[in-house]
Parts: sequence; C-alpha cells; structure tokens
Amino acid sequence: MKDILHALFSYKIFTREQAKDILIRISKGVFSDYEITAFVTAMRMRSLSTDELEGFVDALLELSVKVDLGTHDVIDIVGTGGDGKNTFNISTLSSFIVAGAGQKVVKQGNYAATSVSGSSDVLQNLGYKFKSDSSVLKKEMDEAGICFLHAPLFHPALKTVAPIRKQIGFRTFFNLLGPLVNPARPQYQLLGVYNLEAERLYNYYLQRSGKRFAVVFSLDGYDEISLTGDTKITTNKGEEILTPKELGHRTVLEHDIYGGETAQMAADIFRNIISGKGSEAQNAVVLANAAMALFCTGKFGTYENAFDIATDSLHSGKAAKALKTLIDLQ
Repeated sequence: MKDILHALFSYKIFTREQAKDILIRISKGVFSDYEITAFVTAMRMRSLSTDELEGFVDALLELSVKVDLGTHDVIDIVGTGGDGKNTFNISTLSSFIVAGAGQKVVKQGNYAATSVSGSSDVLQNLGYKFKSDSSVLKKEMDEAGICFLHAPLFHPALKTVAPIRKQIGFRTFFNLLGPLVNPARPQYQLLGVYNLEAERLYNYYLQRSGKRFAVVFSLDGYDEISLTGDTKITTNKGEEILTPKELGHRTVLEHDIYGGETAQMAADIFRNIISGKGSEAQNAVVLANAAMALFCTGKFGTYENAFDIATDSLHSGKAAKALKTLIDLQ
C-alpha cells in the first residue's frame, strides 16, 4: 500500500489493470483497515479517471456472485448516493412504478452508507428477504416484474470496505462503482450522480458499454431528478438541461422530498407514496424518475408518453401490486 499511496501523492493515474489489481487485493484482505482508509481518502482528494473506473468495475464484476435471470432486457434504477441530501427512497419507489408499467427491473442496492435509509434498509423494513439464488430471483422478476440484489451478497469485495465507508461517513469512489456493477448485467440503466464531474465520467464509461442509459444530475446537487431545480440529462444521444416543469409538470421544495430522521420514517414515507397517499410533490418526483427510466429504454415513445404510463402505474395501483406480489413471494 505504501507504493500505491506514494503514487497517489505524486499525482499519478493508475492504468485500468493497476486499478483492477488494487481493488482485488483490497477484497482479499491484503491491506489493513487503516491502509484502506488512507487509500480511499487519498482517492477522494482527486478526480477518478475513466481507466481507473473501468479497472475498479472490472474487479468487482470479476469477483461478483454470478446472476442468470435468462435475459438482459431489464433496467436498474440507482443513484450514486453521497449527495448529502437525505431524500426519501426515490429510485426504489420509481423502480416499482416502472415494474408496474411493464418493464422488468433488477434493482441492486445496499444499506445506507451516508444517509438514513438505503434501498436495502427500506425493502428489508417492508418484508423483503435478501437472496442470491438466481432461480428464486427470476421467479420474483417474472411474477412481480422486479427483484432486488442486496449488493453485499453479490460483491464480497464490498464487505471488506462497508464498515470503513460507514465510519468515515463521506462519499468515496465506491459510490461511483455501485451503480455500474449490477451482476445481472442490465441492458438499460437510469443512473443518478452527485456532481457534473461524475456525470461526465459516467457518460464516457457508458458510451463505451453499448447500453441504453440516462444519467441525471439535478444542478442544485441531488443525485436524481429532484424537481427542486433544473436537471442535466445525459443519454446515448447527447445532453440537455430540462426544467422541473418539463420533467414533472411542477417545481417542488427541498422539504417536500425529505426522507425523515430514521429508517422507520423512511419506510413509512415509502408505504404512503406507493399506496397512493403521497403528496403531489412526492408523486411528481417519483413519476419524473420513473418516466425517465421508461423513456431511456426506447420502448415507450416520447418522455411525455412515458410520464403518462408511469402516472397510470402509480395511481391505478399497479406499482403497489408489484410490491405486494414481491413481498408475498418471500
């Protein structure tokens, strides 16, 4: 690790192969917690290169537990986290709306590292049991339209750093890796990022991947479409900045999307929204994110049409049915 840190302090950029090797060694317990903490802290103090991102992703996918769902015609909807905004579980709610609209979802997530409640926290609270058996996950996807991959079950490398990430409390390059290492290898991805630098990095990476994607960043700092301000949207076809009214037919305030002070409060907000009792502001935000997910697949026509389909999924109870079916299968 001493040589690695010296390289960082000398402003050197790791090659794709070097980055892969470092993360593989971290996962195998070669380095102490103190060394790993020093490494992730030093990495936080400079930008991540595309080659380094690819190397870290290569390592996690190589070491991951394999998942075979019989298709890659699925979408993952996920944010990097680390924006410090403590919103309710927008991407998870959007995932059920998308599933209710007929697009299969394989969502990967984890416990909260820098917020009150991550997707794993809220789904566990709702009664979901984490699993890694592909046949069981496929049954969930086929019947509910959605299944969930709890990242620690599929990425042993992340178990090594999870306590360290929780302890240090600030975002690290691991926030960037999570959305890119879904072992089901989804063909479509909606990804939220916490700053413009991460948005550019994801764009370079995803353009090479051949997937259909949308990367979203709210210009006031949210790693999702927040409707609190304008949002930059990057897809295979280019970039544009859209207003809250264009995306969600309204602007919302920061307190409208607050996620609560405890994991239980976050779960209660989740239940309220998916059961059709959410506020107009809460609904608008989850619908905008769900609509962008549907739109980026290329299957649902215009964004406005995708928004109408998402609205029907939430208000007709299709999204709630997807959740109930999933929980009943546990």
